[in-house]
Amino acid sequence: MRFWMAAAASFFLTACSETPTETKAKAPEAPAAPITGRQAFQSTFPSARAWAPDCQPFRVRSMNLDQVKSGDGKAGAWEITYVSDQKGRSRSFTWSAVEAEGNLHKGVFKGPEEAWGGARGQERPFPPAALKIDTPEALEAAVGKSADYLNRPGTRPPVSFLLEATARFPNPTWRVLWGTSVSSAEYSVFVDATTGMVVGIVR
Repeated sequence: MRFWMAAAASFFLTACSETPTETKAKAPEAPAAPITGRQAFQSTFPSARAWAPDCQPFRVRSMNLDQVKSGDGKAGAWEITYVSDQKGRSRSFTWSAVEAEGNLHKGVFKGPEEAWGGARGQERPFPPAALKIDTPEALEAAVGKSADYLNRPGTRPPVSFLLEATARFPNPTWRVLWGTSVSSAEYSVFVDATTGMVVGIVR
């Protein structure tokens, strides 16, 4: 009798001590979304520093994707080119919201190294601290100076962004392009990436 009572008590205690396993449903992945130019720079900069501690940004350009709608100063993919004087090399890093054509991979992806012999021509590298104005602010400034163009009849090409430092301006500038490239743009506005001021317009 005592044996059965002891066995029953042991079974009861064991049953009470066992906690049912809870199965938590995996949260759904957030939909792919575009980001700003400065966000893309900040996403790629740690990888670039790991590649070359002395690296400086040389060029930032947006890439409009069919899968992720661009707008309000944001794009579905960005390419940021860095240069290193110590290595004598340059390297482009991309950030993309999705896997896409053109060797674009979701997240940060580093491209191959290329030779870098120092600044030539108009473009030159610039310190990261000079990038204070983000693309939504650059777009707002450009739109504010573009009423004549934007009020014309007809449709407008998509907006693209290009950040460069050239001898033309004292600070690096965002070039806000209505078009997919500098050569094909219908209209573009230069916005100082440090002060936010409009410093030039190309019609």
